[in-house]
Amino acid sequence: MMPSPHDHSWNGKVVFITGAGTGIGQATALAFAQRGAKLALAGSSEAPLHDTAQRIATLGGTETLCLPCNVTNEDDLARTLSLIEKEWGRLDAAFNNAGIGQGGTPAASISTEEWKRVVDIDLTGTFLSMKYEIPLMLKSGGGAIVNSASTAGLVGFRTAAAYTAAKFGVVGLTKAAAMDYAREAIRINAICPGPIETPMIEKFLGGAEGLRRTKEAQPIGRLGQREEIAEMVVSMCNPATAYLTGSAIAIDGGQTSGVMG
Repeated sequence: MMPSPHDHSWNGKVVFITGAGTGIGQATALAFAQRGAKLALAGSSEAPLHDTAQRIATLGGTETLCLPCNVTNEDDLARTLSLIEKEWGRLDAAFNNAGIGQGGTPAASISTEEWKRVVDIDLTGTFLSMKYEIPLMLKSGGGAIVNSASTAGLVGFRTAAAYTAAKFGVVGLTKAAAMDYAREAIRINAICPGPIETPMIEKFLGGAEGLRRTKEAQPIGRLGQREEIAEMVVSMCNPATAYLTGSAIAIDGGQTSGVMG
């Protein structure tokens, strides 16, 4: 559901999104912008961030910062959050969405280099992002963080051991950190999308035939849309869901509800 044109529920609030240049990250930035939020957009490449900022501008405009950032680089993240504090003095919500996929290789055949690359970006990147988001939220009086996990953080998937391990780690990290800050007005949850129609999904599934089989296998009969994930992220950050913390929510068209082949 798209927000009402009169929905200004995030006016004056600051949202930080990693992986904001494409896919779910971009869709989530647009969803927050439609509600009046100021957006700090982070990603490994600058050009896609400016594309997102331009799309936000076409909605009527809200303040944006484009912040090229490598989430595996602690100095980068420290600098990025410092820039947000300097510009706006607060942080109300964060969506730690940066990540990469991995698949097609049985566990013992995954190279050590590939294992480290996936875990560094998908898990360590999430940890480092929170490490610098949380202190700024504490100064701001609280906030909400949503970490991007996956249905692969809830159940095992063949030939994706590194990705599955990293996403299980994101879920565990989310639950532990939520306990650490539950009484300091910071809520931390994870979103666990199933297959979503994004630019990388067909490649990840091995081409058009893999995409067709995946659609047919979904209980709901289709892939998810990035806007559906975006709306869930916004909802999880809203004050109206203030009792929600430490949860990992599957939004997967029923994928994890039954036995999968």
